[in-house]
Amino acid sequence: VVEAYKQGLRPAVGYELNPWLLCLSSYRAWKAGYHGKVSFLKKDLWKVNLSDCYNVIVFLAPSVKPPLATKLLAELPDEARVVAGRFPFPSWTPTSTLGQGLEQVWAYDMKEVRRAAQSSAEG
Repeated sequence: VVEAYKQGLRPAVGYELNPWLLCLSSYRAWKAGYHGKVSFLKKDLWKVNLSDCYNVIVFLAPSVKPPLATKLLAELPDEARVVAGRFPFPSWTPTSTLGQGLEQVWAYDMKEVRRAAQSSAEG
């Protein structure tokens, strides 16, 4: 979330249910000088409406990616970009990638993801 803020993405908000991770994230943001600039909310990602989000960064296990892909396809606008760290979305083709190994990230533009999904459904 702090890195997203540094890159100019506003608002920079993180959702986390684990109180320890929530506290750690807030502490790290405060220690880095970003208190009040970024937010960490104790909310269930599955219950948050993401329809007004244009930049989504996820760092989740592979087992969560298929249901998350369904949620993102249903809620995000075409102009949204999704960045996945550590594990890609298995059924999506990335628009770009950066890094390698444990530091690799995959970027997906929702308009392209939807176009590919529609082509697959038609073919």
